[in-house]
Amino acid sequence: MSLRSTAGPREWLGLAVLVLPTLLLAMDATILYLALPSLSADLRPSPSELLWITDAYGFLVAGFLVTMGTLGDRIGRRRLLLIGAAAFLATSILAACAISPTMLIIARALLGIAGATLMPSTLALISNMFADGRQRGTAIGIWAAGLSGGVALGPVVGGVLLEWFWWGSAFLVAVPVMALLLIAGPLLLPEYRDPQPGILDLGSVLLSLGSVLPFIFGIKQLAEGQLAPAAAGLVVGVVLGVFFVRRQRGLSAPLVDVGLFGSPRFRGALIVLLGALAAVAGGYLFVSLYLQQGLALSPLRAGLWLLPSAAAMILTSILSPALAQRIPAGRLMGFALLLSAIGFLVLTQVNSALAAAAGLVVIYLGQGPIMALGTELVVSSAPPARAGAASALSETSVEFGLAFGVAVLGSIGLLIERSHGFTDGLAVVAVIGAAACLALAAVAFRSIRTAT
Repeated sequence: MSLRSTAGPREWLGLAVLVLPTLLLAMDATILYLALPSLSADLRPSPSELLWITDAYGFLVAGFLVTMGTLGDRIGRRRLLLIGAAAFLATSILAACAISPTMLIIARALLGIAGATLMPSTLALISNMFADGRQRGTAIGIWAAGLSGGVALGPVVGGVLLEWFWWGSAFLVAVPVMALLLIAGPLLLPEYRDPQPGILDLGSVLLSLGSVLPFIFGIKQLAEGQLAPAAAGLVVGVVLGVFFVRRQRGLSAPLVDVGLFGSPRFRGALIVLLGALAAVAGGYLFVSLYLQQGLALSPLRAGLWLLPSAAAMILTSILSPALAQRIPAGRLMGFALLLSAIGFLVLTQVNSALAAAAGLVVIYLGQGPIMALGTELVVSSAPPARAGAASALSETSVEFGLAFGVAVLGSIGLLIERSHGFTDGLAVVAVIGAAACLALAAVAFRSIRTAT
């Protein structure tokens, strides 16, 4: 396939199509959390079943991202995206119609596998559609804005739906979005695949799943204070991860090109993405708890207080690629992290919903450049034929960051909250978040200084 040096109207319309599933997937998790009370009353799951209803999706997304990213490089990224959209549509209907906890768990697991096909495919297609570096940066900024918009819209859309409809409506939101993707995708999106993909190594696929799934499980168990299974999951994940890396080095067509990690800016961008998302996930979780439990706000009112922070991140996600043309990306990301650190310090003094929302706005002003520029650095570091695998690594670092932030910062904050209250719990989480942002700023200034 030949690529124009600059994108035209068709590519920008295609970008709009690609942002839709990104926004939906970001919205999906927060809507589910709001639906848990009503679906629990209807389906009456046991505590362990409720845990699997919540976690099955995230486990399978994280586990299959690398495999699906590489599969898209081999069979075609548009084809994989459309297969995933059809699967996501069908399993969303299945989840909405679930009549038992087991049926809903299976549907959530299938949604996770389908979701893992969508995220790396959207990013990889963007890298193919926008060959010009400036346009690609802008396109990824818009993609990141869709991601942050989905996180913010989730509580608001979920609150409205659950006010008027049954819990299954939370899953049916995906149906019109995926239907539109299936109609518009073949018309607006190009097909791209690696012309020399090599054979998909099943041993690498199994090792990838065997390392990621136990590691994510261990992080989740850590969040619940289950130290023995947490340690077991983390150890198994690390050991199998070592075997996975060693296997990749000996393959002519590896699942992951581990040579990419030799690039300081690639390695630095992944570290910053993972660490920044961990800090933000912990802060966002505790601000949400503070608004709903500490201040007794309804989910809808709490969601409305969170909207300004998403607007801030959308704004800086879109603006940061243009700023990166004048300020080196590493320096811009470093300054953005310093700004987020200031936002976390504001959260240490929270005494009202307005103060919590203000602190989160400052944090998210800094997170926009991290998501947009960090993602672009990771994706552009790989050759076009391996863009799917690179996109999957970016998404995997985000998933790890979110899980780690909720597990570690969430556990610490709740431990403080039980003895001293929500305000002190939030203050401790905010201090840790500020320290993490300062450390990550040093990484950005040092490791990504060659990027522009």
